[in-house]
Amino acid sequence: MASERIVKSYEEELKRLRELIARMGGLAERQVADAAYALVRRDSELAGEVVGRDAPIDALEREVDSFCVRLLALRQPMASDLRFIIAALKISQDIERIGDYARNVAKRAIIVSGQPFLGGVNGFQWMAQLVQRNLKDSIDAFVKDDADLAERVWAADAPVDDIYTGIFREMLTHMMEDPRNITACTHLLFIAKNFERIGDHATNIAETVHYAVRGASLPDDRPKADASMEAQTP
Repeated sequence: MASERIVKSYEEELKRLRELIARMGGLAERQVADAAYALVRRDSELAGEVVGRDAPIDALEREVDSFCVRLLALRQPMASDLRFIIAALKISQDIERIGDYARNVAKRAIIVSGQPFLGGVNGFQWMAQLVQRNLKDSIDAFVKDDADLAERVWAADAPVDDIYTGIFREMLTHMMEDPRNITACTHLLFIAKNFERIGDHATNIAETVHYAVRGASLPDDRPKADASMEAQTP
């Protein structure tokens, strides 16, 4: 009976860890969605709210970190359980960075809300939707131990890069046409880069999930779009 209670307790702890990551991911998804909405709608009030509510994600990352360390020390997990716990540690770090990038988008959304939105909002809107979907799917893959879904997320990053490259070229054109556009375009470039980095972290999560479930890494050469100008980006 004692051994059964120990096993049940351990299973409950792993379930608790899964729930923490799911909650953390949900908060990050909301941050990304609200930052994008604030940008497109020029809603500086909502953007300010996004900037001010970053703390819960940071707190959850610390909770996940201490929880994982305790599990590793006390349970000495093996094989798939060990991979799962290490994956949770890595994923919490990716989610925390996603929260930071969403906060950065919101900060700049406040600035550009009073400036001309050069080039329109469609590219930013579509890019935000793609990274939101990839983030949600990567977290779902972790919660469900779904390596196939993780692999689909891993392969779905190229369209985000395509949009980013298009925005980059468009902003350069506006800056060359009129130097007065430089300030607004620079902020928009930073925003696009933040969305692109959110997409990269969602892909990182998917790679981690795939390894945790299958015990095998995905190829290093994941599908990427034209990154010829990446080194020049902000």
